[in-house]
Amino acid sequence: MPQLYEPDVPAGSQALAEDLAERTGPGLLGRPLEGGAVRCVACGHRCLIRAGRAGICKVRFNRNGVLEVPRRYVAALQCDPIEKKPFFHVRPGGRVLTFGMLGCDLHCDYCQNWVTSQALRDPSAGVAAATMSADDIVRRARWHGAEMIASSYNEPLITAEWAVEVFTAAKQAGLLTGFVSNGNATPEVLDYLRPVTDCFKVDLKCMSDRSYRRLGGVLGNILRGIRMVHERGFWLEVVTLLVPGFNDGTDEVTKAAEFIASISPDIPWHVTAFHPDYHMLEHTATRAADIARACEIGRKAGLRFVYAGNLPGRVGQWEDTRCPHCGDLVVERRGYAIGPVRLTADGCCPACGGSISGVWR
Repeated sequence: MPQLYEPDVPAGSQALAEDLAERTGPGLLGRPLEGGAVRCVACGHRCLIRAGRAGICKVRFNRNGVLEVPRRYVAALQCDPIEKKPFFHVRPGGRVLTFGMLGCDLHCDYCQNWVTSQALRDPSAGVAAATMSADDIVRRARWHGAEMIASSYNEPLITAEWAVEVFTAAKQAGLLTGFVSNGNATPEVLDYLRPVTDCFKVDLKCMSDRSYRRLGGVLGNILRGIRMVHERGFWLEVVTLLVPGFNDGTDEVTKAAEFIASISPDIPWHVTAFHPDYHMLEHTATRAADIARACEIGRKAGLRFVYAGNLPGRVGQWEDTRCPHCGDLVVERRGYAIGPVRLTADGCCPACGGSISGVWR
């Protein structure tokens, strides 16, 4: 008798898991093993998935010895300013259509997208899947006048096969593509994504392995992931959500800034403000002064582009882009509102002619 998939989820999530199990297809990011097991290589957990079981993410599973992965649905779809992702060095003032699926390989207590990322762990999420093709998503992007399509809201690495299908259609339509990820990547998944993926944003959540394990990850995997993204030529921006009492110590912030600078001083680093969410509703929100302090640390570590997020108008110079060569203001921002973009067509400062890294117009 064939081995069927039996989702290991809370009782309140059982119906959703069964629905998602029908919205799948054979995955390319897996290796068959003896005894009908498969090794999934979509994320750094590299789950050994036996017949009838799922990986840590709960959405990639083994059905009769075949790795089944999500496809042809969305659980979230929205058009926003590109700066919201945040990408500050990609088409300033442009728009991005972002789609998301369900599931995550981490379980952060403060997740701001928990209704999608934790849908199979937490029955209170209550998000349903809507059938949609890759061409449907591209048509929606063009209707909105978007310049980019991005995968976000849940962890896109665990739905990489579907992202490649969408991004292939997007590239044929002349659109940019981007990943908004936790960075728990493998060489296999990045090599698979690279031909059709332009930009990659990674959340560097902390610099403590103990703290990362509380979230379900391993610090070393994330650091390797960031380095591999840069080595493969994706346009990379890094974000750290500064959570009081969790990752905001001076030593930890300094380590994060120095690590990013050791890869390239041209990688933009966004330090964003935490607000109480999900299982941390009683936690203190991040103060503007602490965000500014972290930005100063980033600048001292040698990073040329350090930005403060989530507190528009309260963080002074840290929303703007200035030429690292002469200091001239080239992109002025207040939140997601963009002032004049003072860059030449090839991304140079008009005052001194110095090149500024990014994906410009």
